Amino acid sequence: MDLITLDFETYYDKDLSLTKLTTMDYVRHDRFKVWGVGVKINNEPTEWYGEEETEAYLSTIDWSNAIVLCHNTMFDAYILTHYYNLFPAYYLDTAAMSRGWFPGQSASLAHTAERVFPHDESMRKGTELSDCKGVYDLSPEEEESLAGYCIQDVDLTYAIYHELINAGFPKKELDIIDLTCRMFVEPKLKIDYLRLKKYHQQEFDSTEQTIADAKLPRDILSSNQKFALWLDDVNIVCPMKPSPSKQGVSIPALGKNDAGFKQMCDMYPAYKHVWAGRTAVKSRLTETRSKRFLDAANDDNTIPVPLRYYAAHTGRFGGTEKLNMQNMPRNGELRKCLIAPDDHLIYVADLSNIEARMLAWLAGEEELLAQFRAGDDIYSNFASKIYGRPINKHDDPLERFVGKTAILGLGYGMGHKKFAATLKSGAMGPAMDFSEEQAKQVVDTYRASYPKIKMLWTKLEDLLKQSLHKDNYGYTYAKILTVGNRQIKLPNGMALKYHDLTHDMDGLTYFSRNKREYTYGGRITENVIQALSRIIITDSMLRLDKTGIGDVVLTVHDEVIMIGNNDNPSATMSQIIDDMCIAPEWALDIPLDAEGGFDRSYSK
Repeated sequence: MDLITLDFETYYDKDLSLTKLTTMDYVRHDRFKVWGVGVKINNEPTEWYGEEETEAYLSTIDWSNAIVLCHNTMFDAYILTHYYNLFPAYYLDTAAMSRGWFPGQSASLAHTAERVFPHDESMRKGTELSDCKGVYDLSPEEEESLAGYCIQDVDLTYAIYHELINAGFPKKELDIIDLTCRMFVEPKLKIDYLRLKKYHQQEFDSTEQTIADAKLPRDILSSNQKFALWLDDVNIVCPMKPSPSKQGVSIPALGKNDAGFKQMCDMYPAYKHVWAGRTAVKSRLTETRSKRFLDAANDDNTIPVPLRYYAAHTGRFGGTEKLNMQNMPRNGELRKCLIAPDDHLIYVADLSNIEARMLAWLAGEEELLAQFRAGDDIYSNFASKIYGRPINKHDDPLERFVGKTAILGLGYGMGHKKFAATLKSGAMGPAMDFSEEQAKQVVDTYRASYPKIKMLWTKLEDLLKQSLHKDNYGYTYAKILTVGNRQIKLPNGMALKYHDLTHDMDGLTYFSRNKREYTYGGRITENVIQALSRIIITDSMLRLDKTGIGDVVLTVHDEVIMIGNNDNPSATMSQIIDDMCIAPEWALDIPLDAEGGFDRSYSK
């Protein structure tokens, strides 16, 4: 197929820009305008096509036989598919590749070019675009300058792509990027418009009523300073917390998740209507999100699924475009408003306890692996150790929850104080008070029960330390993790990279997302386990998308969501579950399990 590298240049100003609007809102805006496009066919010289030439030129390309390559393809491909109705066979994205190859570092074209070509000053992004800001109709001189700028961007994108491919960027990861782009620009998932509209109105009305019931002016409820003064007027001491940005300074702790605010609400139940009003005016999440979903939908009620490839250091997906489909409450109404097309169903499969299974497998913790292989309820089993009596899911939900929190949290080195705080916060389920002594007993029981997991923390910390010395490059742990230059190479060809890793009196630190991060054995173990678990999930996504039983339309953490026809759905669901339980070649004996279901809506 032809490799077509392209870059659209479009009108923008201080209000009409991608810094303020989603891609969908920007391209649909009545003032949206394509100034032109730079196009490179294979290795031919890049050409510029202006405003009057773009549509006619693009129509001459056989897109069914084309691979499109851009930097931030979700934007350019959205224009290609939704503005020009042209659909390439495959999508590549150097911004996504940059996030995967240089995790934690800026994936902008300018920074990627500097990183890939550090000693070639000719390979740099220009700044001419800013000269056209707010200019709706370009003069010939402005267009000529913009054309040169665009051609340079296209040539940089093309060169970066080939450099990363030559460096070993895996083909499977390119397929994942293609799949991620297609979820956004060629969506299959739809919204139940009437249900979503009704839900939005209900949330709006409920929020407004809660604010009205508070019987305080909205400006007092919404302002930290004014609300603190009101608290003083009614003789309530305003809770405080350390400022995150100014050392030694305290600020009001009035966020709904602040421990001080929660404590104040419990201490003064007579003002519960005020607390509810304060929370409602500051957090209109469900109302805002339902409106964003409505606004994002296309005319045929399909909805773009914006996932950020390699959003996390470990390769996990993230949300973007202000929709964040990685964070929709289970069994919530928002999920239920996402539906399959007519005569189709949504199939949802979830890898069960994948991180706990991967942790037990890598550590060689045979007792835990035996429980997984036997299909035991490992949360109840560990809770039985904590409480010294048999625990089961039906009769002992709270005790089992403590066991679940321990299994999911203590495998990465969590201490007893944080374990107690986690239970008290209610972040993972019901809030529970545990004394430090009780929490320490749980932590000690976990570490005594699974000593090889504790040993793994040390082994993986030592593995990362080895990456600081060239003599250790190539050393392999467990036949799947290989030491590289400040990195731990993964079995799929990617790596956990720790940019500017150093080891000194402050411990192990590295540079990520514009700041230095401290790391240690438990956290490194978490990185490795999440990265390995992610490989199993994405491998299954790629296999399932090629089976012909349906389309992968979304992934949420350990879930894969597909749309398939409604003929014999039980057989389709079984096929999906079976595929997700296929162990990778590098971990053939890992005991995988999955569960799922199907419905017209995303109802799980």
